[in-house]
Amino acid sequence: MDRRSFIRKGFIYSALSGLYSSAIGRIPLLSAQRPATQATGNYDLVAVRGGEPVAMYRRAMQEMGGIQRFVKRGQRVVVKPNIGWDVPPERAGNTNPDLIGAIVKDCLDAGASRVFVFDNTCDNWQRCYQNSGIEDAVRRAGGQIVPGNLERYYHDVEIPGARRLKTAKVHEQILEADVFINVPVLKHHGSTTVTVAMKNLMGVVWDRRFWHRNDLHQCIADFCLYRKPDLNIVDAYLVMTQNGPRGTSTADLTLRKSLLVSTDIVAIDAASTLIFGTQPENIGHIKIASEMNIGQMNLDRLNIKRVAI
Repeated sequence: MDRRSFIRKGFIYSALSGLYSSAIGRIPLLSAQRPATQATGNYDLVAVRGGEPVAMYRRAMQEMGGIQRFVKRGQRVVVKPNIGWDVPPERAGNTNPDLIGAIVKDCLDAGASRVFVFDNTCDNWQRCYQNSGIEDAVRRAGGQIVPGNLERYYHDVEIPGARRLKTAKVHEQILEADVFINVPVLKHHGSTTVTVAMKNLMGVVWDRRFWHRNDLHQCIADFCLYRKPDLNIVDAYLVMTQNGPRGTSTADLTLRKSLLVSTDIVAIDAASTLIFGTQPENIGHIKIASEMNIGQMNLDRLNIKRVAI
């Protein structure tokens, strides 16, 4: 399968009926071999399908050149999952905890001085941290999980070039980080259709109500002008295809068994949207961010590595 066919078809789920369902399903097999002239680590985006979250992450990072490409000895790292909801891991409302634990451990093994994990949660932050399984995973891996529930943790910043979101209060861990790793879970969202890497950044600011009142899609794109993550890793193992972003039960989930890695936050959102089952141009903030040259929405222009395990 060539890259064009992959982009158009390879990620889109197709059941026997050709329609999405709320039951667990499968996606088509992805496979591609790296050309002999292509060096590991030179890809714009790596897409892995068919394994468990940690196994897919490890293979993706192998193709991206390893975590040491992004994390150097002595650096302070922030890992930002989605921990917004007081639901257990099997509900897939939050990022997979085993995946977060593996990322934290890898950063420390690469020589990071400290690795912090946080989110400005929607439900009670302590219950979200605990019941998501992420707090325990981070501590077992040697990282530090910190709260995001108080305004005093956030500080005013300006966003040059923004159209609507010209200032924001950003969590101090983002301000102090040498390396910023964004690890959203792909899922449905009632206001934006999907929530992936760009929208996951709403969890690093204090006042999200302003975004919702002042053109949400534009604000999501604007914030990327402040600080784009150094690395984006999308958990698309269990994908919530309806009733997001919190979900109501496991009936909202479809098994995609996929994981994406990219330094381009727009590209990874565009590819994730195809996994979800729609087109990037249908998602306002992806289209706006591409027009603002924040990243590349046209995946035909990217060097993409596809792996099936």
